Amino acid sequence: MTRLSLVHRPRRNRKSEAVRALVRETRLSPDAFVLPLFIHEDPQDAEIPSMPDVLRFGPDGLLREVEGALADGIGAVVLFPKVPEERKTNDGREALRSDGLVQRSVRALKQRFPQLVVITDVALDPYSSAGQDGIVGDDGTILNDETVEVLAAQAVSHARAGADVVSPSDMMDGRVGAIRAALDEAGFTDVSILAYTAKYASAFYGPFRDALDSAPRGGDKKTYQMDPANAREALREVSLDEAEGADMIMVKPAGPYLDVIRRVREATVLPVAAYQVSGEYAAICAAARNGWLDERACALESLVAIRRAGADLVLTYFARKAARWLRDPLG
Repeated sequence: MTRLSLVHRPRRNRKSEAVRALVRETRLSPDAFVLPLFIHEDPQDAEIPSMPDVLRFGPDGLLREVEGALADGIGAVVLFPKVPEERKTNDGREALRSDGLVQRSVRALKQRFPQLVVITDVALDPYSSAGQDGIVGDDGTILNDETVEVLAAQAVSHARAGADVVSPSDMMDGRVGAIRAALDEAGFTDVSILAYTAKYASAFYGPFRDALDSAPRGGDKKTYQMDPANAREALREVSLDEAEGADMIMVKPAGPYLDVIRRVREATVLPVAAYQVSGEYAAICAAARNGWLDERACALESLVAIRRAGADLVLTYFARKAARWLRDPLG
């Protein structure tokens, strides 16, 4: 048998799990995960059919879920409210109530778990009678500047409740600067802004909109969310959000936009987040439940890919499962 005369044998670095772990370039850790949580007014938790193992939480369920997440090593959550239909209006004024669902939830979480990083979503779509992220004008257009004024007030309301980070997901122009100015004027100079910098008009958001009943009642969101065909445009958004005072920036969705995550990572020194959205989660779960994929293996591989592309933190519905899988690799 002929033995090749090779100086370089890359397989030497793959010969055992111990060696592979020693030279691994990208590592997953629960402290890089942010757990998205759906909340509602109902005291009982509710299943979300399109998102297996994900619940919409009542007040007690929310506290239990966060206690479990902290035990799993996850130190940050982001809240998304399901608002009763009768409280939705075009101007989204429900978002500004000091005793609103998000505000009450933030206060409860910070009182019970002061070490928890609480992130809030700043956008009008959960509160909008039109299902849009902004105020709809008489001609059907989304009014940018009028919306930004409401978003800034919403962010201040969340900060007053105790939010550590506010996260504008609306994609209105100039909203990061307006929110930064409003927070600073109100004395919340330590409240951070995690900007949805490159949020695409993606087809992967469907289960999320089911969870919150926040789908557009007409039209779409393509006049403000980014065109999926564009990558260079994301760098323009990065530049603007940095200049306006963002502390962290985000790409959403994550999996179909790994190239954008990489470009954004190379364009900024700010922490980069990526959101593994509901459709990404649901697709893996559905395939696994049909026996077509291994949920654990595919979920972890997808998270490694997002981190490898350059994300410092990952918003993912797999957060608690992944944390447990990482803690018990053979389980």
